[in-house]
This record gives sequence, structure tokens and C-alpha cells, in this order.
Amino acid sequence: MPFKCTGMELFYSNDINGSICRLNQDESGHCVKVLRHRCGDEISVIDGCGTLFRCRITSDSPKGVEAMVLSSEEGWGSHPYRLHMAVCPTKNNDRYEWFAEKACETGIDEITPVIGEHSERRVFKTARLEKILISAAKQSLKAAIPAVHEPMSVKEFISTYGCSEPASDRSGEPLKMIAYCFEDERIPRRSIREVLEEHARNNGTGEIIILIGPEGDFSHAEAEMALAHGFIPVHLGASRLRTETAALTAVSAVYFQNM
Repeated sequence: MPFKCTGMELFYSNDINGSICRLNQDESGHCVKVLRHRCGDEISVIDGCGTLFRCRITSDSPKGVEAMVLSSEEGWGSHPYRLHMAVCPTKNNDRYEWFAEKACETGIDEITPVIGEHSERRVFKTARLEKILISAAKQSLKAAIPAVHEPMSVKEFISTYGCSEPASDRSGEPLKMIAYCFEDERIPRRSIREVLEEHARNNGTGEIIILIGPEGDFSHAEAEMALAHGFIPVHLGASRLRTETAALTAVSAVYFQNM
């Protein structure tokens, strides 16, 4: 029978084997030293892949808690879509981490840092971001932790995830959008809300990919390549937004469309 976690007390483990769950040293220390759990206590553990486990502690070592799995619930805290955000790193890394944390709380599945021709930051390390996302998933009561991919160039991302087939042959493809600031009279940008509503009316797939550029925006060559690979040009309203604000606005637009 499905169960709900009534408090904010969640633990994360990537070591759940059959009926045994093991917490790493950091999670164990928090469980035993901070929250004072002991053998026999029941705890809730997420596996990062979408399943919540209800467990009973059998070993309360602060270096490695072990627990017996009592029951599980798949898809706990999930959302009815799959969202992949490809966002250029910000000059201030704290701003990117803020975006990732808030996007996880709202609802996101994948993050790819992409390096554009106008990017000021060209080196990005993912390890710290992964820790932030674990914490954000637990805080927002989600069992799935967004995947963080290694950085790639904007053009490499477009080649990997885009579609070069004619528009008439793209049924079943993810909805792909690119948000840039400049105007192109040949292909006017549409409101992201309008595109999402149209996609829903047409019973499109639940997969969505959104490209967000750096402070200096995408280059015209990057934008043209994206359009040629099936990305729809969109705007996020009249305001000029920072990269991290634009990215979170796009995540929120998808979230509210699917509430």
C-alpha cells in the first residue's frame, strides 16, 4: 500500500540490495549523531531513481547504518513529464547552483552544462552540483535525483539531441525549444507558454528539452543550427533575464503547464 512521508526526514542511498539498505558515512552520521536514530527505528530512504523505501534500522553505526527494507513505492514525488535543461554555466558559479537547486525542487530530470561561443565560463565541474541536487531532492520530497551530464559545447548538444528530419517526420520526438534574446524576422520567437499549450493539445510526448544561453546569448550560428535540428525559438516574456533566472522561469513554465 502506498505510503507518504509526513516529515522532512529523508535519507539517500545508492546501496540498496534486495532487502538490505546501507547509508554512506555522511548520511549515517546525520541519521545517528544528529537525528539520534537507533536500531529498530523506521526511516525513509530514496534511491535517487524514483523509489522511496521504508526501512527498519538493524545497525546504527555512525560510519555505516544498515536497515532492512520493509516496503517501497516507485515514482514517489514524480511529475508527469521528463524535462532536460541544457543551460550555459554562469560567470558566478553560485548562480548556476541556485538554478539547479530550485529546478530540482520544482521538477527536472536532467541538466547538461553547455558551453556556447559567447560563454565566459568554459570549465565546469559537476561533483558539487550533484551533492546539491541530492539535498534538494530530499528537501522537496522527491525520490528521483536529476542526472547531471558532463559539459559539452552548444553545437555538440544540438547534434546529439536535435533532429535533422523534416518537421512532418518528427512525430514522437521530444519537444525541443531554444530561448534566445535577439529577433529574427524569418522565424519569430513564440511564447514558451503558447508552445507548451500547443504541444499539450496535440498530445505530444512528455519529453521536453530546453536550451538556455549564456550572459552574452547564443550566437546566430548556434541558433540557426538549433532551428535546423528541430528546436523551436521561444521567448520568456518582455523582461531581460539573467541566465539562471531564464532557466528557472522555463522550468516553472513546464511545471505549471502540467499541474
